[in-house]
Amino acid sequence: MAYVIALPCVDVMDRACVEECPVDCIYEGGRSLYIHPDECVDCGACEPVCPVEAIFYEDDVPDEWTPYITDNADFFVETLPGRDAPLGSPGGAMKLGPTGADAPLVASLPPQGTDH
Repeated sequence: MAYVIALPCVDVMDRACVEECPVDCIYEGGRSLYIHPDECVDCGACEPVCPVEAIFYEDDVPDEWTPYITDNADFFVETLPGRDAPLGSPGGAMKLGPTGADAPLVASLPPQGTDH
């Protein structure tokens, strides 16, 4: 199990969660942030600092946002546009930096406002 970032983060990417994460497992896509399911230690430090309430423990993701569980994992296991291979487990987001790519669900969304 891990934490998952859902729709409210899309096109917002506040990054307060990134600063709070003790294991550097929150990666930056083009339009959303993604929590690496294998690197996350389930500490929950990211959840309360998210200003748009986009972070949920995997078992607590609201029904309408359950597709984000798979999409979050796909960010690491799928070969996304602009990549030659899946991201895999790079062992820390800071050394990787922004990827500019998004998982399929996020990539397919129309632009989001901050009032969703």
